[in-house]
Amino acid sequence: MDYFHWVRREIHPLLPKQCSSILEVGAGAGATLRWLKGYYPNAETTGVEINPALSDELGRNVDRAIIGSVDEIIVQLKKYDLILLLDVLEHLPDPSATLQSLAKTLNPGGRVIISVPNIAHFSVSLPLLLHRRFDYQEAGILDRTHLKFFVEDTAIKLLSDAGLKVTDALISGMERRAKIFNFFSRGLLRHYLARQYIMLGQLSDRHFGQQAIRWQVATDEGAK
Repeated sequence: MDYFHWVRREIHPLLPKQCSSILEVGAGAGATLRWLKGYYPNAETTGVEINPALSDELGRNVDRAIIGSVDEIIVQLKKYDLILLLDVLEHLPDPSATLQSLAKTLNPGGRVIISVPNIAHFSVSLPLLLHRRFDYQEAGILDRTHLKFFVEDTAIKLLSDAGLKVTDALISGMERRAKIFNFFSRGLLRHYLARQYIMLGQLSDRHFGQQAIRWQVATDEGAK
């Protein structure tokens, strides 16, 4: 199956115990929302997808399907306990403004799960260091459709600027060899081995102080 049919099972450790309404932006064909119905059978699921070719399939997998750009359809949104933005924000012209708008649709105690690529990954940073070059690709960290790039600090700041406190976080995309390097380096190399950051954000007072984050290595990668 292609990317639009992935089930993002690696977010499982970040899921809340209870949830009655879920919004996913960039929902593809709705595979992840359909999977989440197994955990929250009574939750209303809403999928937002920009690709109209996925409209029919998305409509079969979610309770409510909305086709269009998130910045254009945001007025159609309701209130949610959980919002998913998985591999989405890096494609937007102003991800900070979009996230701030979406944070206003959270119910009290609501959560956001976000994933963004890590531009400091060794597959990017080493060619820059050794050859002073990088090449855009059809997919991955240097996907040619990416408009924004993130490292650990800017990824966290993205949530902080929206009044969201990062309470749990995962690093994902580590292959077996990378996990071995991470283990023997005692985590010192983890930010060069992580392809992606996955963060759980919760609404907080804007004067909150973001505490140091204990990054965990994701154990269950998204299934195709």
